[in-house]
Amino acid sequence: MRPLVAVQFQEISLRQVIIIGSGPAGYTAAIYAARANLAPLLIASSVEAGGELMKTTEVENFPGFPNGVMGPELMMNMQEQAEKFGTEIVLDDVVSVELLGDVKRVTLGNGEVHEALTVIYATGSAYRKLGVEGESRLSGYGVSWCATCDGFFFRQKTIAVVGGGDSAMEEATFLTKFADKVYVIHRSANLRASKIMQDRARANPKIEFLLHKTVTEVVGSDLVTGVVLQDTVDGSTSELELSGVFIAIGNDPRTHLVHGQVDLTAEGTIAVDGRSSRTSLPGVFAAGDVLDVTYRQAVTAAASGTVAALDVEHYLASLPAPSLAALSA
Repeated sequence: MRPLVAVQFQEISLRQVIIIGSGPAGYTAAIYAARANLAPLLIASSVEAGGELMKTTEVENFPGFPNGVMGPELMMNMQEQAEKFGTEIVLDDVVSVELLGDVKRVTLGNGEVHEALTVIYATGSAYRKLGVEGESRLSGYGVSWCATCDGFFFRQKTIAVVGGGDSAMEEATFLTKFADKVYVIHRSANLRASKIMQDRARANPKIEFLLHKTVTEVVGSDLVTGVVLQDTVDGSTSELELSGVFIAIGNDPRTHLVHGQVDLTAEGTIAVDGRSSRTSLPGVFAAGDVLDVTYRQAVTAAASGTVAALDVEHYLASLPAPSLAALSA
């Protein structure tokens, strides 16, 4: 006879709102939702709580910090503010979501299941990496994925932008405001950027194109000192002295959990209704870089989190009494 096994059943309480993601969008949504007495549950990653800003050094363009602020410090302040108003924060990873019904279910890596009438999806996006030696180690020390965030630190320096799309041309042009020299490195002569963006970059005397080249290594001990280039035609290698490398080969919104449940745009971001945060599913809202293909700034993500929290508040107020009564059942 098999031994009896004690099974512990988890008691699930229905919440008003669950926020998935802990970047500027998620934390700002939590602050607003908590101040509206919605008692939000925010699920942050077990290893990436705070989002991409946790990998950033000094942030100089976030309002309210005239002397700048370190990325991790900014996110810790946002977390503290969210908790101050009553946000419950769980450091775990969401492994699945069920969003189609009136009650949304969120399952965590530890097996816990949380239910809510609404969900704010604020998982952000991940910059695509080259995957070469030195890239991750020197992130924040000369390697960057955001010209508007870090360009100021490269005044009168020689730097490079890796990529051939519109974003690469835009970043290279923007960086000429600070750097003395900007190289654009691309694996072929066929750039993906629009003609007008290419023409603008080529007309800038500070920009030089290095075509048929790939970066195989980022060089430097504590700071970037250069990159190793490989010629895609003859295979030869060379080293280029630089003070910074900006990688502009695209980014991927973290939408894998909601595929097949909410509508996505052609760019792969979550589709929302106009300037709102409302997705194709009632009770499901999106905020931050997961719906933004253009700006991807901390301040715009925070503003998006505000919109999502306000939209949630309005949605909950529109629900019939029986739905709200389940909260206290």
